[in-house]
Formats: sequence, C-alpha cells, structure tokens
Amino acid sequence: MIVRLSSGLWNDIAAWAEEDFRSINGQVEYLLSECVKQRKKK
Repeated sequence: MIVRLSSGLWNDIAAWAEEDFRSINGQVEYLLSECVKQRKKK
C-alpha cells in the first residue's frame, strides 16, 4: 500500500515516531489504529 503525504506531515510523523521509539510505518499504523478505536466509540 502506498500513502501519499505532504513533506511537512511526513516530517512531523517522523519526528513523533522517533520520540515514541517507533518506525515511521509503526507510527502511522498506531495513529490509524487509535483513530479507528475513537470512531468505534461514537
């Protein structure tokens, strides 16, 4: 799967991933999983 992101968003996610000791892919998966969980709670 390919996801297209702006370079600014990519850089923000990369920095956040580094803070959380995750790969960028792992961070994207984490963020999407959290969003899906929140959506299901509604």
